[in-house]
Amino acid sequence: MTTRRIRGAAAAVAMAGAVAACSAPGDGGASADSVVIGVPSEPDTLSPLLGYGKDGNSKIFDGLLARDADMGLKPALAKALPEVTDGGRTYTYTLRDGVKFSDGEPLTADDVVFTYTTVLDDRTNNTAKSELDAVKEVRADGDDKVVFTLDYPYAAFAARTVLPIVPEHVAGGQDPNTGSFNTKPVGTGPYVLTGWSKGEKLTFKANPDYWGGAPKVKKLTMAIIADDDVRATRLRSGDLDGATLPPNLAATFKDDDGRKTYRATSYDFRAVTLPTGNPVAGDTAIRRALDLAVDREAMVDKILDGAGRPAYGPLPVDDPWYAKGIDRPQDLDEAGNILDEAGWKAGEDGIRAKDGRPARFTLYYPSGDKVRQDHALAYASDAKKAGIDVRVESATWEVIEPRMKHDAVLAGFGSTGDPDFGLYTLLHSSLAGDGFNNMALYDNPAVDEALDAGRRGQDPKDRKAAYDTLQRELVKDPGYTFLTHIDHMYVLADRWKDLTTQVEPHEHGFASGPWWNVEDWQPGA
Repeated sequence: MTTRRIRGAAAAVAMAGAVAACSAPGDGGASADSVVIGVPSEPDTLSPLLGYGKDGNSKIFDGLLARDADMGLKPALAKALPEVTDGGRTYTYTLRDGVKFSDGEPLTADDVVFTYTTVLDDRTNNTAKSELDAVKEVRADGDDKVVFTLDYPYAAFAARTVLPIVPEHVAGGQDPNTGSFNTKPVGTGPYVLTGWSKGEKLTFKANPDYWGGAPKVKKLTMAIIADDDVRATRLRSGDLDGATLPPNLAATFKDDDGRKTYRATSYDFRAVTLPTGNPVAGDTAIRRALDLAVDREAMVDKILDGAGRPAYGPLPVDDPWYAKGIDRPQDLDEAGNILDEAGWKAGEDGIRAKDGRPARFTLYYPSGDKVRQDHALAYASDAKKAGIDVRVESATWEVIEPRMKHDAVLAGFGSTGDPDFGLYTLLHSSLAGDGFNNMALYDNPAVDEALDAGRRGQDPKDRKAAYDTLQRELVKDPGYTFLTHIDHMYVLADRWKDLTTQVEPHEHGFASGPWWNVEDWQPGA
């Protein structure tokens, strides 16, 4: 599936930063040309070579293409959409004239070639490089043309070229995994990084020489506040201009005349990973029973306050690629039948066991994330009704990461643009246990075949059939329990006009939200 995860700062650090008066991130948001946004997490890196900004909306960088409010592709560093030839195997881009990096050096085709070849280099620790699997070669044709040659026609390739472009003259002399570019980036984007206090804030200033025009918002601060309640408190106190909030906290601002609430639909889903190697969570009967035991509708109503949809798979129920007819209600009777037939028998305490092993496993969720906590607790409650004992524990990502190949995690995934973008990294067996790719270590030959057919297919009908097959296989052989698709909620001071949101991926708040195009904001009347 997944896009590269953005790591949350430790809750204790964020809490301390939130409470201490000396740690206020900005100027209190008194003017329209300075904005302070509260977000729950910060990137591991600011280098596109390691995955930062690969789905667009980086404020520091630009890709060859970008997405508009309706998620359509539009030219960015390229003058126009690509020229596609050779049956979909060759993509040619012509660069925009006069673009410079923020250090004043000109953008050239060599920078584009350097970016893509470095991402694809086996020595570069970019866990999303499989998303560019189709690329056979990328070469410069003079200073202003870039030609991509693909191994096979890849229908979604143009959308992959929102990947931000980095300057070879800066990053080329560094190790992409450890170099200073990861924290001191140089790009062509509308903003320039001016400071990064890990676990506290990132500050940006407008790039006055931006090729798209100098932004009206001159200073942008992203305050890192992992705890949802603290973020809401700081927004209410005026310390923040805006914040991403869970639905129940966003609702507390609905009568605030000075702030406006925004709701963005998304591909972002919450799911429980069920690692194949776990003797209980990896058992197919347990997985199928859990899939039937959960009450997704109740989770949407009670946890999300209606701001979301039940998730019967990785694609939203209203997505054109969604496989019709896989919706399934809670069915505890059938869950019990499946477990009985597989030899998981109920004990005196109501918890099932098989061959002396109780149906019990641990489910981790990241500390400070109220929405995940509530999902985890509801999941455990539903599981217990089927005789499965799920022990819920909170922890930091530093604690969770070493355990997630063996223990269940309340995880979040989802990518926009094309089904290949989220499903391949979520499910393909070749990526099992590769960081946050295929966290369940899922291995299903029929699903692999469908993923490969969907990635390589050109006919939309054939691709739809492949993804339908995949979704139906996940019902029969689940490696995750899909719970809900979440609408993202934002609250923002009402000082700017005509703000919009996009359909969003899992990663949000930092790059997504009403500030996805902050460089285009205009002061309100």
